[in-house]
Amino acid sequence: MDKVSWTHVQYGVLSMALVLGLLALAGRPGVRPTPLQAVWEGYLRFVRKMVMENMGHEGLRYVPLIASIGLFVFFSNLLGMVPGLEAPTANVNTNLALALIVFFFYNLEGFRLHGVGYLKHFMGPNVYLAPIFFLIEVVSHLARPITLTLRLFANMKGGAMLLLVLVSLVIKNPVIMALSPIALLFIIAIKFLAVFIQAYIFMILSTVYMAGAVEHGEH
Repeated sequence: MDKVSWTHVQYGVLSMALVLGLLALAGRPGVRPTPLQAVWEGYLRFVRKMVMENMGHEGLRYVPLIASIGLFVFFSNLLGMVPGLEAPTANVNTNLALALIVFFFYNLEGFRLHGVGYLKHFMGPNVYLAPIFFLIEVVSHLARPITLTLRLFANMKGGAMLLLVLVSLVIKNPVIMALSPIALLFIIAIKFLAVFIQAYIFMILSTVYMAGAVEHGEH
């Protein structure tokens, strides 16, 4: 493993440690819920609603997986906003590992729930065109982890480069430098928005892929 990849593994471990630490703090017993606990409960309600809208009540068993992926991606993206640190999701290896987890899990769930009948998902509506549809669907499914990986990688890597450009403009331009507090807040807002959006996209696509595998037999 090269040095760059190993650095992102370390940052990935740091991201998981942050999530577990915050969850541990929120889980402390008390008379009243802490603000941090309220944030986690709101996040879980958000994930439950998203899963139920796509899979119904049967999909609630997948909430822990989707919620965990969302937290890891969000905090990994967030590390990229800290000076001196890098986002693990700005590395292809990290994103590919996450995408493969989703890919193998939803396919295994499809076979577990529907058995060999899950293959009908790849056959299309016409039995005569089934071989063609099968090839198209296989290629489409194999492309999913690749697109998940590259989408997150490109956005986080591009976001980091854009952040450097904006910061350099603030430093070099006297006019912008005079308005540096406002410019800094603007840059932080843009970066945080990208962090949130990319985590949400990864979550919603994972949910949609899971829904397609789980609900195929019902449709």
